[in-house]
Amino acid sequence: MIKKLAGEFIGTFLLLAMIVGSGIMATNLSNDTGVQLMINVFSIISLLFVIILIFGPISGAHFNPIVTLTELFLKRIDAFTAALYIVTQFIAATAGVMIANYMFKKPLLFSSHHNRDGFPILIGEVIATAGLLAIIALLRKQEKTGLIPIAIAAWIGSACFFTSSTSFANPAVTFARAWSDTFAGIAPHSVLPFMLAQLIGAILGLSIAKGISNER
Repeated sequence: MIKKLAGEFIGTFLLLAMIVGSGIMATNLSNDTGVQLMINVFSIISLLFVIILIFGPISGAHFNPIVTLTELFLKRIDAFTAALYIVTQFIAATAGVMIANYMFKKPLLFSSHHNRDGFPILIGEVIATAGLLAIIALLRKQEKTGLIPIAIAAWIGSACFFTSSTSFANPAVTFARAWSDTFAGIAPHSVLPFMLAQLIGAILGLSIAKGISNER
């Protein structure tokens, strides 16, 4: 269990340090928002692939409370393990944001003013999360788990561009990003609606996977 929690902590920590850190670096390098987004998304795709590939055999590479809750719902893990994973993910995500802020000489924690409001944006977050959960579920049912690292990295990278929310798809990520008033930030009042959208997206994604699967 200690090794599993360590894997979840390190992976989630690196994920948030990368999301926020690359966002800050992007704004330091360019004033073009398109270029900034490209830098941020390239970093997300690259690191997601690496950490899922490395930590998958250790902890399952959840890095996401929604994924952990799905595993609990499907009875692949018990409630105690799920609780430990989720607490670890939120702590690690916040720590990742703190180190990214510190690396770029900003306050360890400072509230974001980046408003991400409105029903259209929330629909984007539902789609981003639904796609993520459907991909994981379908690849498992098809016994293609070896493709999960590249598939998830590809989906999140693509969803960063085609969804209006820029694809958070993760409650721990959403909460932590509220503590950095930088390119990747989200205003605190936008956090709860995003989390609700992610929960709806998870249910939708699992329903889609079950509906189109060949499994009876």
